[in-house]
Amino acid sequence: MIQDTKNKFLFYLQSHKDELLNDWAKSIMVSNDDPFKDKIIENATSIFSIIENTFLLSEEELLHFIQDLAHHVAEERVLANINIGDFVYNVDLGRSLVYTQLSKAGLDWPDLQESINKINFCFDKFLYYAVTHYTEAKNKIIEEKTQFIDSTHQDRLTLLGQMTSSFIHEFRNPMTSIQGFIQLLKADYPSMKYLDIISNELEQLNFRISQFLLLSKKELIGKEKVMFQLNQMIEEVLNFLYPSILDGKVRIIKELDRDLPLWGYADEIRQVFINIIFNAIDVLGHHDVDQPTIEIISHPVQSGTIRIDIANNGPMIPEEYHRTIFEPFFTTKKLGTGLGLFVCKEIIEKHKGHLSCISTIDKTMFSIVLPIAEEEIFSPVDTPLP
Repeated sequence: MIQDTKNKFLFYLQSHKDELLNDWAKSIMVSNDDPFKDKIIENATSIFSIIENTFLLSEEELLHFIQDLAHHVAEERVLANINIGDFVYNVDLGRSLVYTQLSKAGLDWPDLQESINKINFCFDKFLYYAVTHYTEAKNKIIEEKTQFIDSTHQDRLTLLGQMTSSFIHEFRNPMTSIQGFIQLLKADYPSMKYLDIISNELEQLNFRISQFLLLSKKELIGKEKVMFQLNQMIEEVLNFLYPSILDGKVRIIKELDRDLPLWGYADEIRQVFINIIFNAIDVLGHHDVDQPTIEIISHPVQSGTIRIDIANNGPMIPEEYHRTIFEPFFTTKKLGTGLGLFVCKEIIEKHKGHLSCISTIDKTMFSIVLPIAEEEIFSPVDTPLP
């Protein structure tokens, strides 16, 4: 009985093979840009051969045959860059046409049902292997492109470091001379107006230059780590930014713990505080904020570190920016470089610390966590990190 069913099945399919393949070729979806469009009928013929072998091969042999063909066709589909949905549609179209032909074979229902089950097995396995291989190949391409983009981006940063270190150093020579002459003018003409403003603006420019130099890593040459007092540094930064604070009518609220010593590159940590506080002043100055306020709060935490929170009551940072504000070249300012917060994070992490940001409707807060110098002994408090 089984042999008779197999013979009827094979005879009918083989005798209607050309008709079935012609109908399939007329109905499939194929793009004119598909470089393998001339091979689609060849692949359809191969799939038809699988159907012919359902009664002739063992399941293991059949699966091997199906898998080899599926992988071959999937690789063509990847190179053709077609929609995988079109591919699945074309394969299922062939399945439907085989069903239509087989329904005319005159097989009894039990025999017809068995044949349909075998056909479904072949088509289902073929689609499974093909789509799986197609997806893996596509993911590999995406991964390779991502790696290339990351590598290119890193090369861009390296090139930027090389460029900045080669010509920005040259900027500092005339700036140093200008600062020197300003000091001489102050000594000779103490009542001369605007000298303090000029000096302050040069300090701001020097700070921006330092941000670029930090990317090149060459700014570390000749520098040594030192012990410095945190509260004293914060006071120095606020004094340095006082003209901007006054101009922006910003209220400063300080709640600083006792003056704890830190160990590291003091000028870099100073730049971090200047950048974050100046950004807050800038944001408050560009938005209509009632009673613009910056809060600076510090307290030790349990792990032998000190946390400094710098918060302002300006507008909330949009949620879609939370993951990108610390990335290089990201900025919402028309004239911004997009390096400020990136450099700040680099500096803090280099000092074994952590920089994070939380922004709500009420306030935006940057939290800096830094290790306290080992020489300082203090009683830890139970203040958890957010």
